[in-house]
Amino acid sequence: MAVNGSNGKEQEDGKMEEGKKATVYMWGYLPGVSPEKSPILNPISVNYPDADDSWKDVCGGGCGFAMAISEGGKLVTWGSADDENQSYVTCGKHGLPSSKLLLVGLIVFLLQVIHFFLLFQENILAKCLRDTGELYTWGWKECVPLGKFPRDGASWGALQKDNAAKQNVLSTEQVSSASSDDRRSGDEIAKRRRVSLKEENENSEYGDEYFTVTPAIVSLGPGVRITSVAAGGRHTLALSDTGQVWGWGYGGEGQLGLGSRVKMVSTPHLIPFTEQPATGKHRSSVVHNGSTNLPAQVSKFPGSYVKEIACGGRHSAVVTDAGTLLTFGWGLYGQCGHGSTNDQLRPTCLPSLSGIQIERIAAGLWHTMCITIDGRVYVFGGNQFGQLGTGASEGETLPRLLEDPCLESKLVKMVSCGARHSAILLEDGQVFSWGWNKYGQLGVGDSIDRNTPTQVPIEGCRPKMVACGWWHTLLLAETPLRS
Repeated sequence: MAVNGSNGKEQEDGKMEEGKKATVYMWGYLPGVSPEKSPILNPISVNYPDADDSWKDVCGGGCGFAMAISEGGKLVTWGSADDENQSYVTCGKHGLPSSKLLLVGLIVFLLQVIHFFLLFQENILAKCLRDTGELYTWGWKECVPLGKFPRDGASWGALQKDNAAKQNVLSTEQVSSASSDDRRSGDEIAKRRRVSLKEENENSEYGDEYFTVTPAIVSLGPGVRITSVAAGGRHTLALSDTGQVWGWGYGGEGQLGLGSRVKMVSTPHLIPFTEQPATGKHRSSVVHNGSTNLPAQVSKFPGSYVKEIACGGRHSAVVTDAGTLLTFGWGLYGQCGHGSTNDQLRPTCLPSLSGIQIERIAAGLWHTMCITIDGRVYVFGGNQFGQLGTGASEGETLPRLLEDPCLESKLVKMVSCGARHSAILLEDGQVFSWGWNKYGQLGVGDSIDRNTPTQVPIEGCRPKMVACGWWHTLLLAETPLRS
């Protein structure tokens, strides 16, 4: 499942106090972790085997695997790697040898990970890498930018053609051009529903021709330094230190924000959050962006730059420095929050949140969550498994304030969306989860779905970060050092 990249604020949240150490907890189901293939219904600690290193960050990972980062800059993954799309070094399954999760056959690589994507951060590797903010990617080949794929061009071209042919079978209607408006007949919407179910069957298996296991560098032009990355089902957003957003991958529902249904963007493109002035002295002005001179632009939306990004299964969301939330992409379940089930082909503000400053966002397969600057949570999108936490099963096409007795007078610090479940971390360190719980991904001791926030019982630690995967959840917590 798509999960979101860690930004600077989240990394600061994850810092440990003096005299404390970082501990990772997990619950839910990861193929290969449990010999009995049974879910882990309550939080268990994940032991880091290197005594000279410790945990620093967690990432929900995806469907069947989890990821975490050490203070020494090591990437660690565990779970299932049958598709060979998790790692650079090895593939296979990592087991669960004891009551505490001791990672066996670690996949370690000196990079910092964000879902399938790696981002060189300030405290990792040599200075030449610190200054460039280089980005690496692996997994779905369509998310590996053209020209950076680690094979010969002829082979890649053949695979791309084969992939396109197979996609046409699954999603013929999604190739409509920009001239098509958002008005669709009932038959068309029904067809889209059938297509979505077919594409998102979690039991589907793909051959090796769909994946690459070797990280490939993503080139965004001279001087572009990436600070945050978000990974969707088959698309990617990258945020630069100047607040620009780049996108690539599959864009059939508008999730790349380019204003049209672009089936495949093989080269990273800037997503247009600005527009060229029609008149005035700025008409002939130019600004320098990498190696290209572009006409001077002005912001379409409140704010000067983008500060936060998130990707869902096939939709995207960004927040500007002014706290404005914009969404774009697939809208069938209302996950774009515009009061309809239409797709949004370009970044669009949510009028219903006008005057409300958004601080953080998270996106799941069919739903979206955001935190306001004063610690409140809004939810919208699909709610088939209670993933909105509203106490009902009906979806929401407009943002709805999450209200529950357990949240009264509480400030929410962090949100995370799994495929069909959600989790929040409160300012006081409490963790709540709700939604799909077939595999114990809520961490509440059973496998019963919840449609309201339910506290995760965690004792003897101070939770710092929470990250949801498809069938599992990870928690980074602060625990006392043993004397």
